[in-house]
Amino acid sequence: MLARLLERIQAPADEDGRETTVELAAAVLLIEVAWADHQVADAELKAIERALTAVFQLDGDDVRTLIDESRTAQRESVGLHRFTRAIVDAWSAEQRFELLVQLWRLAYCDAGLDKYEEATVRKIADLLYVDHPRFIAAKLKAKRLAAAG
Repeated sequence: MLARLLERIQAPADEDGRETTVELAAAVLLIEVAWADHQVADAELKAIERALTAVFQLDGDDVRTLIDESRTAQRESVGLHRFTRAIVDAWSAEQRFELLVQLWRLAYCDAGLDKYEEATVRKIADLLYVDHPRFIAAKLKAKRLAAAG
């Protein structure tokens, strides 16, 4: 019994058998920001689709499948570490910065910046090891992109 308990404690965070790909991880983080205010608007779903298409060059069906999987993974997850770890392990600092820009763009896409969305982006930035100056730079870049259309 003790051996089984130790095995469970040492099991990876995604013991459900699903691999945490960077695509799934990024999609979950986008869903987490959209869900921060406990509602996901149509504008947010469209922004998530645009972000995933831009970052991963996926087609429409693949993006929708990924969003469906990420919504399930986000609902079933007890935290973000599994997802941020997959990204930190696979991506450079510049790639993580660009993901942060996409998270900010998502936060700004609907009726303005919600305080819960901002707090979620900040938490994710910390977990992605993005320092404060780059955090602010990503926010400003997202604002410029939003203003440009």
